[in-house]
Amino acid sequence: MSTSSTVDRAFGTALYDTADTALDAAASLLAADPAADAELTRRGEEFVATAWRRGWQPADVVRIVRRELDDAHAALVAELIRGQAAHDRPRGPRWAAQLEDLPDRPAPHRTDRFSHATAVLELYRLLLRLPVLEPLEARRAGPSRDEPRPESRALARIRALLAKAEATGYPQEAEALSAKAQELMARHSVDEALLSAHAPSPDAPGACRIGVEGPYEQAKAVLLDAVADANHCRAVWNEALGFSTVVGFETDLEAVELLYTSLLVQAETAMTKAEAAQRAGGRKRTKTFRQSFLAAYAHRAGTRLRAVAERTATESGAADADLLPVLASREVAVTDRLERMFPETTTTRLRGADDAAGWTEGTRAADRARVGHRRPLPGQ
Repeated sequence: MSTSSTVDRAFGTALYDTADTALDAAASLLAADPAADAELTRRGEEFVATAWRRGWQPADVVRIVRRELDDAHAALVAELIRGQAAHDRPRGPRWAAQLEDLPDRPAPHRTDRFSHATAVLELYRLLLRLPVLEPLEARRAGPSRDEPRPESRALARIRALLAKAEATGYPQEAEALSAKAQELMARHSVDEALLSAHAPSPDAPGACRIGVEGPYEQAKAVLLDAVADANHCRAVWNEALGFSTVVGFETDLEAVELLYTSLLVQAETAMTKAEAAQRAGGRKRTKTFRQSFLAAYAHRAGTRLRAVAERTATESGAADADLLPVLASREVAVTDRLERMFPETTTTRLRGADDAAGWTEGTRAADRARVGHRRPLPGQ
C-alpha cells in the first residue's frame, strides 16, 4: 500500500466523521505505516495554506487550536506553520512577527505512534472546519512593506512605561506611568498622522486581530473597544471565535495592542486585590462581582482615554492648522475600511454586570489606572 493511500484512507475514515471509533481506526492505520509520516505532514501544511486563503493568520490559528484543543496540538500546528512558511510568499511585518512568536518546538519525548497520530488527526479535523474570515491585508496604493520597520523611540518608551505600570505594586505609581504612556501614544499618533498626510504615498488603514479570551470575555471586549475608540481605531468582536478585529492605521493599532494588554493586566491585578478585601469582609467571591468589576473598569477607562485623546488633538490642532482635517480624513478612511470588511454588524448587551460592589470597585480601579495629564515620575 502506498503512503498516499494510507493517508487517504485515514482521512476518509476520520476527518469527515466525528465519532471516536472513526478516529481510533484512522490513527491505527497511520501508526502502522511509518512511511506515511512525511505525506501526513505535507497534507497538514496544505491545510495551513488553505487556512491562509480563508483569511486566517498564524496567531489566529494557534489561538483557536489552544482554545478548542490544547497546548500539545498548538505545538503541532506551529511546526506545520513553520514548514509551510518555507514555501510561502512574504506577507508583511505583522505576519513575520507572528511567525517569530509561534510556540517553541516541544522538547523531544517518547510518544507512541497511535497517540501521536490521534493528536494529528484531531488537529486536522479542526483545521478542515475553519470558517472563512474577513481578509486583513488591504491593497495599498504605495509600495508594499514586507520588511519590518524598526520600532520607534516613542513606542519603545511607551512599552517600557506600561511594563513598569504592570509590575509596580503601588497604585499611584501605576497611575502616573499609565498616564504618561497614553499621553505619548496620543502625541505619537498625531505626529504619524501629519507625516503620512504629507508623504508621497499616504498610508491606508490596516487591521489586526486581538484575542479576547474567557472568562468574562464580554467585559474584556468592551475594554478593547474603548481602547480602540480612544486611539482612532474601530473594533468588531467575534464572540464565537474569541477575538476582535481592530481597524486603524498601523501606529494606532500598535498602541491599541500595547494599551489593551497593559490595562487588562492592571485590571486583573486590581480585581484580585478587591476580591481579597471582599472576602476579608465576609463576602464570598462571585462570578457577577468579577464581571461587574471588569465592565465598570472598561467603561471608566474608556471615558478617560477618550478625554486624553481629545485634549491632545485639540492642543496639537491649535499649534498646527493642518491637523484636524487630517484626523477627520483618517477617521473617514477607517470607517470606510471597517464597513467594507463588516457590512453587517450587531450590538451585544453586556450580561451579568449587576453586582453593585463589583461595579464600584472596578470604577475605583479604573480611576487609579486613569490616564490624563500627570506630573511624570522622576527620570520619566
